[in-house]
Amino acid sequence: MMHLAELPVWAALPVALLLLLGAALALIGSLGLLRLGSFYERVHAPTLGTTLGIGFVLVASMLTFSVLESRLVLHELLIASLMIVTTPVTLMLLTRAALYRDRSEGSKKVPSAPPT
Repeated sequence: MMHLAELPVWAALPVALLLLLGAALALIGSLGLLRLGSFYERVHAPTLGTTLGIGFVLVASMLTFSVLESRLVLHELLIASLMIVTTPVTLMLLTRAALYRDRSEGSKKVPSAPPT
């Protein structure tokens, strides 16, 4: 079993920096979810903040295990590619569902449907 104590200092510093940066971005995205007013404003902050934050955490993980195992570890690229594909699709589906609901209820806060 590998131990993180074996990680050299030259690799530990960028890993720590990437982890802190990723955690900070995820926190900012989560705070945006709490602070912003409407649903349409709130969906963007967590989507952008947490996606970029998770990206930094995945890069830190790739660097850590590549150094510890003395070979290139790229398992995290699969996770990153799935996050890049699924996050915008989920955002778009949630937003379109909310827009459809608001338009069918006659809400004045959203623009009317374009003519077909």
